[in-house]
Amino acid sequence: MSRLRRILLYGAGLLLTAALAALITGRYQLRAPYPQTSGTISLPGLEAPVTVYRDAEGIPHIYAENERDLFFAQGYIHAQDRFWQMEFWRHVGQGRVSEIVGEAGLDSDRFIRTVGWNRIGEETVTYYREEAPAFYAVLEAYSAGVNAYLEQNPTRFSINHTILALVNEPWEIEPWTPLNTVTWGIAMSHDLSGNYKDELREARLHQVLSEGQIAAVMPDYPADRPVIVPGDSSANRPAAAGRIDTGIDWTAAAGRLIGREPARGFIVGRDGMVGSNNWVIGGAHTPTGLPFLANDPHLGIQMPSIWYQIGLHAPGFNVMGFSFAGVPGVIVGHNDAMAWGVTNVGPDVQDLFIEKINPADPNQYEFQGEWRDMAVLQETIKVNGGDDIILTVRETHHGPIISEVLEQEQVLAMQWTALRPSRVLEAVVLLNQAADYRQFRHALSFWDVPGQNFVYGDVEGNIAYQSTGRVPIRVSGDGRRPVPGWTGEHEWTGFIPFEDMPAVLNPADGIIVTANNAVVDAGYPYFISHSWATGDRAQRILDLIEERLAADGEVTLEAIGEIQADSRSLMAEVFVPLLLDLPDDDPRVAEAQVLLGDWDFQLRRSSAAAAIYELTYVNLLNRTVGDDLGEELAEDVAEHRAYSRLFMRHLAARPEDPWWDDHATPDVENRDALLRQALIAAVDWLRENHGADPQDWRWGAVHQATFRSAPLGQSGIGPVESLVNRGPFPADGGEDIVNAMGWTWSEPAVVDWHPSMRMIVDLADFDRSLAIIPTGQSGHPGHPWYDNMIERYLDGRFHGWPYSRAAVTAAAVEMLVLEPVQK
Repeated sequence: MSRLRRILLYGAGLLLTAALAALITGRYQLRAPYPQTSGTISLPGLEAPVTVYRDAEGIPHIYAENERDLFFAQGYIHAQDRFWQMEFWRHVGQGRVSEIVGEAGLDSDRFIRTVGWNRIGEETVTYYREEAPAFYAVLEAYSAGVNAYLEQNPTRFSINHTILALVNEPWEIEPWTPLNTVTWGIAMSHDLSGNYKDELREARLHQVLSEGQIAAVMPDYPADRPVIVPGDSSANRPAAAGRIDTGIDWTAAAGRLIGREPARGFIVGRDGMVGSNNWVIGGAHTPTGLPFLANDPHLGIQMPSIWYQIGLHAPGFNVMGFSFAGVPGVIVGHNDAMAWGVTNVGPDVQDLFIEKINPADPNQYEFQGEWRDMAVLQETIKVNGGDDIILTVRETHHGPIISEVLEQEQVLAMQWTALRPSRVLEAVVLLNQAADYRQFRHALSFWDVPGQNFVYGDVEGNIAYQSTGRVPIRVSGDGRRPVPGWTGEHEWTGFIPFEDMPAVLNPADGIIVTANNAVVDAGYPYFISHSWATGDRAQRILDLIEERLAADGEVTLEAIGEIQADSRSLMAEVFVPLLLDLPDDDPRVAEAQVLLGDWDFQLRRSSAAAAIYELTYVNLLNRTVGDDLGEELAEDVAEHRAYSRLFMRHLAARPEDPWWDDHATPDVENRDALLRQALIAAVDWLRENHGADPQDWRWGAVHQATFRSAPLGQSGIGPVESLVNRGPFPADGGEDIVNAMGWTWSEPAVVDWHPSMRMIVDLADFDRSLAIIPTGQSGHPGHPWYDNMIERYLDGRFHGWPYSRAAVTAAAVEMLVLEPVQK
């Protein structure tokens, strides 16, 4: 990020900063891009009038007379509110960020173009055009709507565009195309299903740890945590090689990559475990007699929100929910027959193959004793304010070579299920139209990437779960670390058939919960993943539902909202009793113990105990693994939240385990010695940074959320950041809890991913459903709908979610008619 700041500020000096400050405070420049949301607009390309109602939150409901006009209007409305977000995202999706920000975008562009998001995007568009023309028509109609907006507003895009065009050279705003939509999906797939970093982590760990130590640091899913679809544990699962050692030079296997991705992902945000929660409760447990369905996907924090709420209504469509600007249809939500929600499966769909290069020909690689020719491609990267960069890309049959050539003549090729045409758009459109469970499952049979856990409820009272995704079947191994590419022993032989993917219909207990926990156990006949969340969130949600049922006999909508906002840490339940048992001979320890002793383990922004505990845990993990792994690798391990937390939980029960010993000292430390050091360090840090009074050590003073716009929100220009960003705001929550407000390891407690939306659907009365996004509908800084939801979101509150036409019109504060141009 510092590199981006340097590029944006290069040559600007105080004069440019002052000029920008004057520019962005001008009301005209700020307000000029605001869209027209009432009255009438004539648009060439429409076949019939379209009516758009907006409520007080800025949420549009589009009513069209045919399908083409519906998606045309969705493209137009998305562009009205979020075109800058769409513009930046499409450059990300095609590896063209350098065209906007200059040299600062080169690293990510090199990575994207090497992996080939742009190339597979073009193949996917070709597939739709030639094999699925009805769905290609959806892409074309949506693109036409976006372009209708651009043609009517050739210079009124966004203040973000205006500022960047001043700092850098202006770039051409191109017409929107189906490729721009498709590559967004590939970027999302990378952020949600990429696990190649786990393989590189294991390769690096192999350089310093034994196999047993690696297994301790990267443990398996705990047996006492929920499994979504338990199987027959006596079934015979095909043997997997697991962590294998084939004499590989792990120094070479962990080599330098061509380019690099941003630390927090490209679009939706990545972490050691980007998570989500969803659950559905059958009508036997609700006051209405029909299901309630809840969802809150956890994605990277940003401004505006990644989601855009919208209603789409036309013959064959009557759907309400959450969309992505740049993509037609509704991704998560409900229609008049059913509702659905998603969490990330996290299947292992990327493998790194170590390729042997022919010393006599760098464009050949070995496979089963023979030299094969690579595919060699040239990619041209245009750089704002600079010369074009020519990037040579090499591909084996496994996939693109993503590492720099090493002296050992070994390189890494990435095989990934997303590097082939995706049919997920078909799934979205069919899902929006599905009228029952059978059609729901049929739609999801096309959902190939990224793999998702879908929960389902319908107006007939059914509840269900379906796992999706194109998950590879391997000859051997389970993708934990890079494998030899030349032997043929680790090839992919196919994919798990959709009919065999885990699914449940109407379970006996009437409750389905998914929270990135293990989908299956050892009884399942295929391998999906070994890298699940810890299971704490799933366990906590189940516990809270059972508590409500035991106390009240039912679960209400209000209770579901309270569960979504629950911030109780199950890890704190493990470590706080150990901290309370430490000798209190140091006043800092005694002071902390007084606060921790009265704590309810809720990570609330007003809690001093929450701050003490969380900072103690950071220090504890650093002290436990730092001396064994070194600073960089220790931070890498810590960033995989699920592994590191399971590892620390196991250690908590073994006070004399050798991992507790600090090899940098002559003494032999145990658990309590490191707990004491970590607690004192946390108190010292709080005193230094927040004063001597423990009442000022509130969790919200440390754990704060800033909603940042890309890329200006990280520019380093104060007036610009103040214009496009919002925050920081004190925030409840934390990692691995239901209210999952995750934070960076390098900047302790600064929120970097969060519940990207919350929804609760009442299948008995859709108009009673509730929803919220973190920011607001608009992508225009200063607009009333830019940040109007932030405080309610942080407080765990919702807005109403009208669905029926009577409720929509009653709630409307704006009405816009899009009409065809009269011929």
